[in-house]
This record gives sequence, C-alpha cells and structure tokens, in this order.
Amino acid sequence: MLTASMRLNDGCEYRERLGPDADGLTVLDYLSQRYGHSSVAEWTERIASGRVLVDSLPVNSECVLHKGLELVWHRPPWIEPEAPATFIVLYEDEDLLAVAKPAGLPTLPGANFLQSTLLYLVRAYAPDAAPLHRLGRWTSGLVLFARNHHSRLELMKQWSANKVGKRYRALASGLPDRDEMTIATRIGPVPHALLGSIHAAAPEGKPSLSRVTVLERRTDSFLCDVHIATGRPHQIRIHLAAAGHPLKGDPLYGTGGLPATDTRALPGDPGYHLHSAELSFLHPGTGRDLVIECEPPLLLRHSNDTADVQK
Repeated sequence: MLTASMRLNDGCEYRERLGPDADGLTVLDYLSQRYGHSSVAEWTERIASGRVLVDSLPVNSECVLHKGLELVWHRPPWIEPEAPATFIVLYEDEDLLAVAKPAGLPTLPGANFLQSTLLYLVRAYAPDAAPLHRLGRWTSGLVLFARNHHSRLELMKQWSANKVGKRYRALASGLPDRDEMTIATRIGPVPHALLGSIHAAAPEGKPSLSRVTVLERRTDSFLCDVHIATGRPHQIRIHLAAAGHPLKGDPLYGTGGLPATDTRALPGDPGYHLHSAELSFLHPGTGRDLVIECEPPLLLRHSNDTADVQK
C-alpha cells in the first residue's frame, strides 16, 4: 500500500492555443467570459501579478488577443479538499497496472483536485501509467492503466467494441421481486439547477445496458452484482434508480433514474455504495484471457464471504 501526505499542492500551469473565439477580445474579457468560475476582479489580480502570459510574455488586462496565440495561466499552490492518499496494486507487468482506488479519492484532476488524485499517486509509482477509464470519486475499486502506447491502443479497441467485461458490486434500496434484472433505460443529458445539465434517464439518450444479479436481500436493501455492457456516465446509479431501486444512500438519483428535485445534490456527493469488482479482457501483450478482481469493502461483501473471512 502506498501513502502520501497531501495538503498544499505545487500549483499548476493551464496552457491553451487560442481559437477564433478569442479574436479581438482583451485578455481580461476572454478569461472572465470563458472561465466564469472566477470573477473579473480575480482575473484582474492574476493578470496584474504576472501569472498570465501570452506567447511566453506577461501582459496587461487590455492586451488584445488573436487566434493562434498561446495563453498560459500559472495557478499558485492551493489547499485541496480532503481525500484518501492510498491505493493498492492488484496486478502489474510491463504492459498493465491495475490498482484498487478507495472511495473518496478522485481518479483524475478536476473540481479543485490536482495532486489528491489517483492519477497523481499512481504516476509517482509508475510514471508511464495512463488510465484507461475512470471511476466516480465515491466509487471504490479497480482502475486499469496501460504502460505503453501499444497496450493503450489495443485495450481502447476492446473497450470501444464492448469486449471488456465489467462487473460492479452495489447496495441498492428496496427488495426486488426477482433475482435477475436487465435494464436498458437510455441515458442522456437532462436539466440540472446547478450544473445546467446532468446525465440521467432520458428517452432520447444513448442506448445503455446493465444486467443485475441479486446476491443477498437485507432488511430494506439488497446486495447485487451489475455487469455493464455499455459505460455511460453514472450508468449503474441511473439504471438501478430507473428500475425502482436507487443505490442505498444515493443523494442524487431517485426512483425513475432522474435527479432528485428537492435537493441540491451533485454527482460527486457521497452516500452511495458502489464498487468496481472485476475487469476481464484479452491481455494486449499475450492475447490471453485475463481476469482481475478487487475485493469489495465489508459493507458490500456477501454474508457468506464475510463469514469465511472471520473463520
């Protein structure tokens, strides 16, 4: 197990080649319009402090931009939100690296996370590792990385052709009336008060398919394995909710597979219980079948499995 103490990060550099939408705009107008997460006053201060460069030179707020120029913003170090700083290596060879991500750790940078991410931690261990997929922040379990261009290319081909087997373990609410469910609710963008839009059950959305196997019924919930043939955003959360069984504790998706209307929940909010338990595919180097498993947390283990562990 690898650990790291993560508080104040090292800052980062945002770099972009300007497109036609920048033509004729001042630096201040462009940044404040394109990146509305910060106010005009905040961008003014950043420009005045020399942290915004155009073609490698500091500029003032009134500098006029044109297509093709390179714009760079040096963001100073900041304290990232609290997150776990561990992962466990499940499988490793010269082509692949498979790790177990804990719930609460983002897979990739975003939303004020930079170094408190699985990618940053894994790159410190294996600088050549490139992620082949991502898990939601509060989804735990198996994440697969390629370690060279050939492996990445071959595995992405399998992913695109739906030839990678994906099994998840979930705790869903309610008590189902059958042991097997096939859910094919389409998934697409729907309106969201805070984000503008969010993926949810949508009649005009993309085809999606999940196969659910009930493993254990509990008092007001059930443990299940979910095999997904497609990989739409939040697919398992949406599909189980659409089937009338939202994930236990999910703050966002309610019955019907739509965002709850009486809350201001976001996709990254905690509460639900979901784990990436298994990936199966052809090894990109040997061509042989490879199955990698990741043991779920205690709450998501079948009672028989838990009993075996305690013996």
